Amino acid sequence: MKKLFVLLFLAQIAFSQNKKATGEKTIIKIVYGGNLNVNEEKFPGAKIFSKTETGQVRFEHEGMDMWCDRAVLFQDRNWVKAYGNVFIQQGDSLEMSSEYIEYDGNEKLAVSKRSVRLQNPDMTLTTDTLYFDRNKQEAYFNTKGIVKDSASTLTSIEGRYFMQKNKYQFLKDVQIDNPEYTVNSSQLDYYTDSKHAYMYGPSTIKGKEYTIFCKRGFYNTLAERGYFVKESRIDYDNRIINGDSLYFEKNTNFASATNNIKITDTINNMILKGHYGEVYKAKDSAFITKRAVAISLVEQDSMYIHGDRLVVTGPEQNRVIRAYDNVKFFKTDMSGKCDSLFADNKSGVTKLLRRPVMWNGDSQMTGDTIFLISNVKTEKLDSLKVINNAFIVQKDTLGENNYNQVKGQNLYGKFKDNKLYEVDVIKNTEVVYFMYNDSNEFIGINKTICSAINLTLNNNQIEDITFFTRPDGVIYPDADLPKNARKLRGFIWRGNERMYSKDDIFDEDDNNLVLPVIRGLDNPIDPQEEQDPDEEIFKSTIKALPNDKKKKLAEKKKKMAAQPTASKKKKKNLVKEEE
Repeated sequence: MKKLFVLLFLAQIAFSQNKKATGEKTIIKIVYGGNLNVNEEKFPGAKIFSKTETGQVRFEHEGMDMWCDRAVLFQDRNWVKAYGNVFIQQGDSLEMSSEYIEYDGNEKLAVSKRSVRLQNPDMTLTTDTLYFDRNKQEAYFNTKGIVKDSASTLTSIEGRYFMQKNKYQFLKDVQIDNPEYTVNSSQLDYYTDSKHAYMYGPSTIKGKEYTIFCKRGFYNTLAERGYFVKESRIDYDNRIINGDSLYFEKNTNFASATNNIKITDTINNMILKGHYGEVYKAKDSAFITKRAVAISLVEQDSMYIHGDRLVVTGPEQNRVIRAYDNVKFFKTDMSGKCDSLFADNKSGVTKLLRRPVMWNGDSQMTGDTIFLISNVKTEKLDSLKVINNAFIVQKDTLGENNYNQVKGQNLYGKFKDNKLYEVDVIKNTEVVYFMYNDSNEFIGINKTICSAINLTLNNNQIEDITFFTRPDGVIYPDADLPKNARKLRGFIWRGNERMYSKDDIFDEDDNNLVLPVIRGLDNPIDPQEEQDPDEEIFKSTIKALPNDKKKKLAEKKKKMAAQPTASKKKKKNLVKEEE
């Protein structure tokens, strides 16, 4: 008898497996029917079950258990309607409750209505109507859903839940509420395990000290760290950061931008532009490179400062701009070049270092160091200093290849209404000056040596010269002064380097930069089968770094990879390290 039971049991298993293999549908099994009734007029061919004091009506179908107060079972169609305190359990982790459900056992499709609640250990979904496809392990709602996990509450008018991936796809009017931030998006994918969100369409993330806008992006909601593209923008510590792609990390107070970036300083009326930039909130600093330019307002006129690297540091009342390598600046009536530049908002001093040259109108000025001093209250140019080897050159507009020249040890100039109107040159002063009468007829060449010279200018042209302390000079007729004596020692004409527009501050290398391809602009950021988005951010960010930083971080990453104990967190932090 025992052998017969075993054979029958094995035959039943084999029959069941054969039904599944051939695609034959299994019937909905009645575990507990309670009270049984029929109503052929209202439910022809159906059996009506209702709960008893012993318990609720219970069904089972292919790993899913269902309880309810009352049920109408259509056995020929393998279909059941369940009413009142409906509860479904699938496996050990998925539970669903509602007031009403229809379940098709052939298609394994369920429709739950009224006070629907779907939950697993990570989250709870509530909505009014939920469609559940057990074949695909997907659920869908279009009656506004609310999802709660351990940290946040998510709401959306329409959405889909992929159970095998623990992923929600919110399709309309999405909002995430968290004590630290809120997220609003037209469409958003959310993984309940990792708490990672992928945004599609206009989206806003608002934290206590930042606001982020984008049309596509990734956001780690636990770490408050993300990557944003398509019209992306961060409002951050009185700065507005725009770029083709943005990276943000709250815990380290760090943000970076790549390609066509613009950092607007709303306090100091300054704009930084380039193709790679970083902002460090804790240090109150910004770094920018790749066709970098700082634009500030000076007396209703914009000043453009360019360098291979620009660094802006300090709070609003003590802001400092540093420009390094291939530095150029341009203003409507002033331009210049040097190897490095230092500008201090607090003192109003701008310092040009190493081979500086400046043009004020048509006057070229050179020296070891050039200082521009502004009035910090009026923010207008006040004075000028050229220290050591001061040299002024102005091309003679009436004569061919003639140059008016003044040289001395130091030069001091004064501005009025943004124009240089008076200049004093002191110590070992020399002059070569081509003289004309009021009819612009050539008089002669004034060549003088003295202790000091005062120049008055009108519309940036030398109008009058005054010599001090035993001047020794001669006015030579044109034929009496040889060509090689018409240029003072140290004369260099750099007119071919002069800039006539803001575009001239950029050279050929700046204008022919090959920009990195931004991930996520033309294809979804979420690869559906979720990889490690932080690793992808690392790859995307390191491509945009300057070569020196790129090499340094790549070497550190290689070294870290060789150490088994190196933490993943340290690897992620490489993308935000300073030089």
